[in-house]
Amino acid sequence: MKKLLPTSTAGSLPKPAWLAEPETLWSPWKLQNEELVEGKQDALRLSLEDQQQTGIDIVSDGEQTRQHFVTTFIEHLSGVDFEKRETVRIRNRYDASVPTVVGAVSRPKPVFADDAKFLRQQTDKPIKWALPGPMTMIDTLYDSHYKSREKLAWEFAKILNQEARELEAAGVDIIQFDEPAFNVFFDEVNDWGIATLERAIEGLKCETAVHICYGYGIKANTDWKKTLGSEWRQYESIFPQLQKSNIDIVSLECHNSHVPMDLLELIRGKKVMVGAIDVASNIIETPEEVANTLRKALKFVDADKLCPCTNCGMAPLSRHVAKAKLAALNAGAEIIRRELSA
Repeated sequence: MKKLLPTSTAGSLPKPAWLAEPETLWSPWKLQNEELVEGKQDALRLSLEDQQQTGIDIVSDGEQTRQHFVTTFIEHLSGVDFEKRETVRIRNRYDASVPTVVGAVSRPKPVFADDAKFLRQQTDKPIKWALPGPMTMIDTLYDSHYKSREKLAWEFAKILNQEARELEAAGVDIIQFDEPAFNVFFDEVNDWGIATLERAIEGLKCETAVHICYGYGIKANTDWKKTLGSEWRQYESIFPQLQKSNIDIVSLECHNSHVPMDLLELIRGKKVMVGAIDVASNIIETPEEVANTLRKALKFVDADKLCPCTNCGMAPLSRHVAKAKLAALNAGAEIIRRELSA
């Protein structure tokens, strides 16, 4: 029998201090060559152990094998020059120096398949693997070749589909595409963003998810959130079309956000990973706080389709805080399981 309210994480977990700088997002590696390969595998095992000890049901690699959730994938593609950099506005929020698309993009070989196989060997639990979505990829680059956001997104969608098929073959149960850009470029999302995402999942038999949040708990994102007012209704623009899509699961930010829960009615029928853990705070949620978020969500999500989750990745937090938050997530979910069974 499948477990009711299976818990999961949205993405990254803190890296150990010997692999990368603690509590620092996208920190450079401290190891090189074969030591780095071994170090990543050791970190993956530690991350998996933390998830299993805290009762997480759908586990991941904690993104221990990636420095950045988008560019680590792009680094393995042809047609992108990391030496030729330009400054662009990321999601209309902050400036960043990014690599340049200089020619036709392609994927010479699988990027994460070996890492996924390694994770699969370590556990019998369902495993989830995250990839960047097409729209978020194009928002993290300067394009001097295609000169069309849509054309480049379709090219990335084809490449992501190749990678996703490799991950499925490696034993991944859920492939998640991270699309924070979906909360910004609403017209593009509805015009072609969801369509490119469906191209990325074409032919897959495993479950697929899209993670759409308001970003990591970094200052640029928290400052932006302060401008959004008392209600964050961004999801309202894209949920109706997302509900009609072939994506199985929608992952979103709910706890300590101003997202009106009734927006979840717009994706009724989808599985929903309800973010019940705030990743922008070191305060540890109580199990009852987690349970309260889940109770609100259950008014609009059927119990057999609700997966308690974190709002976003937890790489900028300390390992101690992140582990305590995962334990709270599991304990809160258990409260609701008992209530539902009664």
